[in-house]
Order: sequence, then C-alpha cells, then structure tokens
Amino acid sequence: MRIAIASDHAGYRYKEAIKGHLAKLGHEVVDFGTDSELSADYPAFIRPAAFAVSAGECDRVIVLGGSGNGEAMCANRVPGVRCALCWSETSARLARQHNDANGLSIGQRLVSLEMALLIVGIWLDTSFEGGRHARRIEAIDAVE
Repeated sequence: MRIAIASDHAGYRYKEAIKGHLAKLGHEVVDFGTDSELSADYPAFIRPAAFAVSAGECDRVIVLGGSGNGEAMCANRVPGVRCALCWSETSARLARQHNDANGLSIGQRLVSLEMALLIVGIWLDTSFEGGRHARRIEAIDAVE
C-alpha cells in the first residue's frame, strides 16, 4: 500500500517512528513533512498529503500533531478524504469498519508511541464492513 504521511512539529517524532514501522511492514511511504521539531503550521504539510489520496497518488494518509484535531480537520477538507482521529484500538477499528476511513490522525501528546503503532496496525488491517454503513458514507461523500 502507498501511504502518505505528514505532521507538524508536535507530531514529528511519531511520524518518523511510524514511517519506519510502515516500511518494515512492506508499505511505500511518501513523507510530506515536516522535517523537524521546529514550530510549523500543519496545513502546509497535511493538505498536500491529503490531496495525494484525493488524486489517487496514495491509498491512505496518516497525519500527526499534538492532539491530532487540527490535522484531522485539515485533511477532512479535501474531497474524498475521510480522516478519523483515533486514540484507542476500538476507535481505529471502528473508523475502518463503519466509516471506511482512508485517513488516520493521531495526537502525539495524547497516546503512547506503543499505542500509536497499535492504532496504525489495526487501521491498516481492518476492512470496511459495507452494508448499512455504505449508505452513510455515500451521504457523507454527497456533500462534496
């Protein structure tokens, strides 16, 4: 799978760790920045990463920040992106099963690195259930 990844300064450490984790799992990772822990405005990095999914250049996107809230909001402004802010195994599983989330947002200040890696794994491995959830996704996408 080809995965776009981006963060601001507050998510940089986890971005780097997740990149390595994804590569070990055999995924191709496209890093949209940032490249350090120096203060940076997340839309400059998150928006291009989300557009890579919207344009079909990447299959999914992972965005990281301090809380992950702003990053999820920014990614969700891009047509075709459904980015879920996840903080637990259950939130990651349901984001895929019920919402067909092709975007994942994690807050570095809110979860441990171990939990972040677990969230990423569950989000990657969980399939969309379809069924009653499909019409809800269609309704979300119809707004675009």
